[in-house]
Amino acid sequence: MTTPDRGQPDDFDWTAAENDVADAEVVDLDAARALRTGGPAAEPVPDDEIPAELDDDAPVLVDSLAAQRRPGRLSLASFRDATRVPIVPSWMKSTAEFSGNLAWAAGFGVHALAYHGFRVPKYTARIAWRIPRGLILVVGGYFRWLFDLEGEAVRQATVRTEDAETYIKLARQRDRRVRWRGITAVGTLAALVVAAVWLAFFASPVARYGVLAALGVLLGYLGTPADKPLLDTAVVRRDVAPLTSIEVFTALCSLRIPGIDAAVRRGDTGRSWFPEPISRENGVGWRCAVELPRGVVASTVVDKREELAGALTRPLGCVWPETNADVHPGRLVLFVADHDMSRAKQSPFPLLKSGTVNLFKASPFGTDPRGALVTLTLMFASMIIGSIPRMGKTFALRLALLIAALDPRAWILAFDLKGTGDLSPLEPVAHRYRAGDDDEDIAYDLTAMREVRTEMRRRTKVIRELPRDLCPENKVTDDLANTRKLGLQPVVIGVDECQVWFEHPKYGDEFEEICTDLIKRGPATGITLILATQRPDAKSLPPGISSNAVLRFCLKVMGHIENDMVLGPSQYKNGVRATMFGRRDRGIGYLAGEGDDPVISRTFYIDAPGAEVIVRRARVLREKAGNITGHAAGVVLDVAEVRRDTVLEDVAAVMAGKKKLWAAVLVKLLAELRPDVYAELTTDQLRAALAPHEVAPGQVWGSDPDTSETGNRQGYALADITAAITRRDGNGGRGKTK
Repeated sequence: MTTPDRGQPDDFDWTAAENDVADAEVVDLDAARALRTGGPAAEPVPDDEIPAELDDDAPVLVDSLAAQRRPGRLSLASFRDATRVPIVPSWMKSTAEFSGNLAWAAGFGVHALAYHGFRVPKYTARIAWRIPRGLILVVGGYFRWLFDLEGEAVRQATVRTEDAETYIKLARQRDRRVRWRGITAVGTLAALVVAAVWLAFFASPVARYGVLAALGVLLGYLGTPADKPLLDTAVVRRDVAPLTSIEVFTALCSLRIPGIDAAVRRGDTGRSWFPEPISRENGVGWRCAVELPRGVVASTVVDKREELAGALTRPLGCVWPETNADVHPGRLVLFVADHDMSRAKQSPFPLLKSGTVNLFKASPFGTDPRGALVTLTLMFASMIIGSIPRMGKTFALRLALLIAALDPRAWILAFDLKGTGDLSPLEPVAHRYRAGDDDEDIAYDLTAMREVRTEMRRRTKVIRELPRDLCPENKVTDDLANTRKLGLQPVVIGVDECQVWFEHPKYGDEFEEICTDLIKRGPATGITLILATQRPDAKSLPPGISSNAVLRFCLKVMGHIENDMVLGPSQYKNGVRATMFGRRDRGIGYLAGEGDDPVISRTFYIDAPGAEVIVRRARVLREKAGNITGHAAGVVLDVAEVRRDTVLEDVAAVMAGKKKLWAAVLVKLLAELRPDVYAELTTDQLRAALAPHEVAPGQVWGSDPDTSETGNRQGYALADITAAITRRDGNGGRGKTK
């Protein structure tokens, strides 16, 4: 809307003029000017005389400001679209949350009783010391009441003013009061004498000492000075200032967001920014919904979380802005907690000391900023965990595997490619376990993953052949997993630092192929793959994997590319930004895929000793269920098939410094190099392993060091082995020569 010059000064307040005529349905700013300047107003124009084409110099407000300020009309449609507030609070519907609150209340009561019980001798001495003062106060107060001494000051004032009439009235009133109170005092004194005689001669010792103790406590309490309380403080409270709309408005204005700055310059005071009252939520913080000015998206505020916390003068771990995309991108939901989420005491892991897990149902994973329980359902989903180093990625992976371990049916496969042993507590229950990224470790990992892929293919056939009434959705169900003869128990695979697999120069393609297949087809067959990486990029998480994972947990990352690699496409644009987390927010991240919207979650902290406690209990459960398999049962995985792929390197290693060797001598040297792989290797098997690499045996003049025999026998030349390695590596370094 333009405001043409009509002879008014440049500083004419158009906004104020609009407000003055807010009650008009259609407003001409000429009338507004007249009200502001005191000049004559133009006569209203009848509806039938309004010209078809208005003068361009006559701006008109086509929307009624008064109508905008009136509340909406009540209608059936408005109630149908309204959001119903739950009748039963969420904390009462959650068994874990309700029991947690109940346990906290019980613990608080036990603490208070123990604290004060320990100080009973101190309180007894304090009461005994204050009994005389209490007795003096009681007796003195009684005599002041008996002789109406509280009115003495007023009577003396009438004497000083020589108001005889008033004094006489007050004196007569005092006489009546003293006479009546004296009669009452006689009765009271008689009752006290009777009570004293009864206590002294007729009452039982228990009653006597009980009354004396109660009387002593009462007098001690009455004798307590106001600045010296009788009881010590068992719990020190820290009162938190309430969150106000003025505080939020001021903080948002300080963020220097262009759209907000422009709105403030236009005179917006922020009164319309708050569509609902600021309210307490779950008793742990304040919830504030903000309708940002038009053109400002909430994700801009989310990205400035640290600045917002500074503007609100609250710890960073207390301030949690989120986008409410269900309304529109400009609706901000700000939760300000009473305590720093990263430092606040978290409720213990519900499954730490007792309980089992059904992987087909939700299990406790963490808590949100409001303290509510966040759950995780591992079945029918694959999961990606990503963050920068030292933010709790490995702990989150281990927590997920601990949850799976508490389902006695599940097979656990744990691969620690970082090699630090963070997943070692799971060894007693792991079907397959390996830590490290050496050649032997990679061979073990690949053999295990090939085994899993073969198992997945077997399961697809089993599911396909089951009757429709047993398997109506062509996927593993809870009942089918319980049927042991089908072999459809849950399988959960956890891989820490998965980028080591996908970037391996030789087996990277195969690892990627297997994991992509498991991500896509595994969930329906009861196989869950969990991949964790500290470098979420296209190499660490190939597109076929990152785009098909269902569950995603993203702790702090540095940019929008890494954010969307873990959380999914466009999440950064939608305001779900793990870049807002600080270095202190360890274990805190966005969990996506479990519900409709990503939620901020702080995972339950389980250290290595705590993990061992859980695993010991899980081991007992598995022993009862007869499900100790694989590595946990002491079974050694045969990696010979993978080792045959690396036979070129091994042959070259044992032939170092020797141009030619007999095949029989090579077999002995290989057995000495890797007994677990080549202990039973024969010359025929060696020939079969080298044949795909176009290396064939030939007549070689040599000797056997063990027997000192010499002669011309079947053997291999080092030059042929080196040439085969060159051909293979020139073919991409990841496959066999053709």
